[in-house]
Amino acid sequence: MRAVRVVGTAVAGVLAGTGALHAVWTVSPWPLRTPEEFADTVVGTGDGVPPAAACAAVAGLLGAAAYLVAAEAGAVPAVGPARLRRAGVWTVSAVLLTRGAGGLTLVGGERALRSERFRRLDSRYYSPLCLALGTGAAVVAAAGTGYREPGPVA
Repeated sequence: MRAVRVVGTAVAGVLAGTGALHAVWTVSPWPLRTPEEFADTVVGTGDGVPPAAACAAVAGLLGAAAYLVAAEAGAVPAVGPARLRRAGVWTVSAVLLTRGAGGLTLVGGERALRSERFRRLDSRYYSPLCLALGTGAAVVAAAGTGYREPGPVA
């Protein structure tokens, strides 16, 4: 199924791009102008960009997630045990679906402490994107380990 490779490549691309953005945030609030604007838009609390180590850790996790999804979809060479790779993709899916659903369903508590701008962006973009990526990762995981396009019959 070519669709599995397409979905996996798209999900992996967005995860890798998001990981690259988190890597940039270790040194800059780009594409926002100030650390305060960053805190209001991306985090919803505080007065600046999170610590560089935290941004780097998230960048690394997103990079690993991108690789796992791409490898499981057959878009890049797969390395390591297939069972572990597949479990990793299911974990990526679960984390993204939880983040997406949590952003849309939490009404009080932590969500109430976030800025209005963050809550609006989270409801419109961040949470739906997480749900879409989590669903895509689940499609890839369900398709089977190291999916490959069938080759020509000899």
